[in-house]
Amino acid sequence: MVNNAATKDLKRRLLAEAERLGFVAMGVAPAAEDPLRAKRLDQWLGEGHHGSMEWMAARADVRRSPNAMWPGARSVIALGMSYAPDDDPLALASQPDRARISVYARGRDYHDTVKKRLKALARWLIEQVPDSELKVFVDTAPVMEKPLGEAAGIGWQGKHTNLVSREHGSWLFLGAIYTTIAFEPDASHADQCGSCTACQNACPTDAFPAPYRLDARRCISYLTIEHKGPIPEGFRVAMGNRIYGCDDCLAVCPWNKFADAARCHADFLPRADLIEPRLAELLALDDGGFRAKFSGSPIKRIGRDRFVRNCLYAAGNSQDATLRAPVEALANDPDPAVADAARWALGRL
Repeated sequence: MVNNAATKDLKRRLLAEAERLGFVAMGVAPAAEDPLRAKRLDQWLGEGHHGSMEWMAARADVRRSPNAMWPGARSVIALGMSYAPDDDPLALASQPDRARISVYARGRDYHDTVKKRLKALARWLIEQVPDSELKVFVDTAPVMEKPLGEAAGIGWQGKHTNLVSREHGSWLFLGAIYTTIAFEPDASHADQCGSCTACQNACPTDAFPAPYRLDARRCISYLTIEHKGPIPEGFRVAMGNRIYGCDDCLAVCPWNKFADAARCHADFLPRADLIEPRLAELLALDDGGFRAKFSGSPIKRIGRDRFVRNCLYAAGNSQDATLRAPVEALANDPDPAVADAARWALGRL
């Protein structure tokens, strides 16, 4: 291993390499368990706020801390990559014939982009310290990226539970590298939300039972992406024309005024056809058309049926009589949730 002076120099050069690879934020947190972080996870799971995301509870024991997953880890390198938009994520709320897609899903799949660059950074680090070991994570393992990002000082978990950065607002994709190198940890980031309740007030489904607590079962992002089958009727009108995710609580955060869209990674720039897509065109997608359209997009993971289901709820909320024909065509769809959504939409239209 390297000594303390060499480790400080290595950390400085690591930050420079991370910036070269497109990361706009980096910090280091200890790999040891944080009792408060573990307690909050246990409370969230105990209240059932994870909904049907069974994997959250299934591996809660290793999610509690980096060392629970890998006892040999000494440090966590937390990294962020900007996807700050240059348009207003709420602008389409007044255009019900168009579909609202969460900012993060309008470009290329962030998993691929962030992981590719994390691996490149990991290779660089191994070249500097050949006897070290590391593991790379991007939202696909029991890793609590947001609280680790706060512990590493790159932001804080806001009242909407997402990470907020003073420099990049609410628009950061997060990744982590667990390593056996004992870096000096950075100071954790202090909460900067103050008395602001903008994100709490903006939520269309009241998904926040209290500040800093999210009930995923009421969250439109969860309902449109993770929830299988028909969405409970009590949430369908509140969805409006949101068909994949929801940015409302993020978009209203005052810290976004400091976010610089010019620092958005090129891979995350929105595709022209996903900035304000027409519902009529999306309703016409069959499985093959859906796969072709969303190749390389994070939207592809939910499949055609769940996607069209979401579009049908938006059509029902649109008050647009021209959508009646494409909705009627789906009333006998082989997928029960799609057929149910089509019948609901017809009743609304």
